[in-house]
Amino acid sequence: MKKMKLLFSPLLLVVKVIVRVQERNFVLQNEIDNLKSTCKVIPGALASFVGYVRDFSNGTKISSLTIEHYPGMTEKMLVDISKNASKKWPLLGTLIIHRYGKLNINDQIVLAAAASLHRKAAFEATEYMMDYLKTSAPFWKSEKVNKDNIWVKAKLDDEFAKNRWK
Repeated sequence: MKKMKLLFSPLLLVVKVIVRVQERNFVLQNEIDNLKSTCKVIPGALASFVGYVRDFSNGTKISSLTIEHYPGMTEKMLVDISKNASKKWPLLGTLIIHRYGKLNINDQIVLAAAASLHRKAAFEATEYMMDYLKTSAPFWKSEKVNKDNIWVKAKLDDEFAKNRWK
């Protein structure tokens, strides 16, 4: 009788999900190193996206961006987005950091990252997390234009981007 050899699969490991909603800035390399170190095996790929405050919005110069969120609900939604990405792709870990409060031009707003054995899963999962974060997470943004605060409206393009994953 021949014995069947079971192979170890790192994809059967529990995916590490890191989510933070914070006022303070983050250091990109430190966060990437932290995500990598939490993976049970060495990732072959780690993809990341960082969003920044632009100086123009819809053709209008802005001086700052203020982000508000719903504490507790926001973190839960970001965890759900990360877990859903982990169900769609063979990931080793995910990371989402989103800032709130008053942010100045060129400040970092968000970091989304995914670790996997292969690049395609890491790239697609990161894009998926950003598409869902933009449309489903309870954040509200207002832009400072001259002396006025103008609330940012949802964009139809963001909804189209999210819907392609369904």
